[in-house]
Amino acid sequence: MTGLPDDFLRVPLAHRALHDVKNGRPENSRAAIRAAIAAGYGIEIDLQASSDGRAMVFHDYDLARLTGRKGPVLQRDARELSGLPLLGGDEGIPAFDEILQLVAGRVPLLVELKDQQGQMGRTDGTLERAVAADLHGYAGPVAVMSFNPHMVAALRDHAPDVPRGLTTAGFRRIGWPLLKRPVRHHLRHIPDYDTVGASFISHDIKGLDMPRVAELKARGAPVLCWTVRGRKEERAARMVADNITFEGYLPDIPS
Repeated sequence: MTGLPDDFLRVPLAHRALHDVKNGRPENSRAAIRAAIAAGYGIEIDLQASSDGRAMVFHDYDLARLTGRKGPVLQRDARELSGLPLLGGDEGIPAFDEILQLVAGRVPLLVELKDQQGQMGRTDGTLERAVAADLHGYAGPVAVMSFNPHMVAALRDHAPDVPRGLTTAGFRRIGWPLLKRPVRHHLRHIPDYDTVGASFISHDIKGLDMPRVAELKARGAPVLCWTVRGRKEERAARMVADNITFEGYLPDIPS
């Protein structure tokens, strides 16, 4: 198990980078990433797989909300995706390897792999292998995570030296209507932390008082949290969390 670098516990992490669509910075865009670097924040980004097996920096399974085009990301190849402009900006969807070159180790980079299976089950490993290949030789502070423990286990096998964690939550039905009840019940208790060789969790701010979070923290596991949207929320979150993922305001950066 590779521990989470200290940088991830000090510098607040901009959720989907420092996005502000009103100012031409869509979420997970190059512009939002450049803005986060300029401001000195760490960055959290999301990855989906293209049809030709590339890791693309994009949050949703479907293209509609962020590009105005219909259909899953997985049905288009990397070249097509890179040519689809993000709404509110003038850029296409970036590939992960391009973003690694842009960040170049200047700030911490927290990378979430989105579930490719639909019910947090085993995947075919395409995205995990692509991420491992892109990260080979990257020298900056980077960590990977996923809600899907099978994907984190695959990252353990394909990129054993990269710190990995679990994205976690209370998995209530109201927030996760598409997940089957047994899946939600299983994930809620974070039972796979040791099995996948995780070295941190990134937990929903609404569930930081869960006993399992306290148990892992008592064991020395770093606790990150998502998504903090103001200073009042930040003060409450930091009663438990070691660091925050934020959006919609500019938190202080410790000196």
